[in-house]
Amino acid sequence: MAHRKAGGSAKSLRDSKPKYLGIKRGNGSAVRTGEILVRQRGLKILPGSKVSVGNDHTLFAMQDGTVRFTATRKTNFTGKTKNRVVANVE
Repeated sequence: MAHRKAGGSAKSLRDSKPKYLGIKRGNGSAVRTGEILVRQRGLKILPGSKVSVGNDHTLFAMQDGTVRFTATRKTNFTGKTKNRVVANVE
């Protein structure tokens, strides 16, 4: 006979670790080659000049310079235009 009550199984006690997404270098900050500018899921912020995309959609600097976030109008595949943010290194 058991000397301890059954513990049961709680389904909601597990949690995933944080992903630390977001903008890592702000507008006007100096960056060096390879520094991460933005961590994101999908291309919410587009790469501009001297910025490249990693395989998890991370934006990073290709050269030393200053970060500039600019707004631009992009045409969707349906023909509709949207305002998008572009990360550049100057």
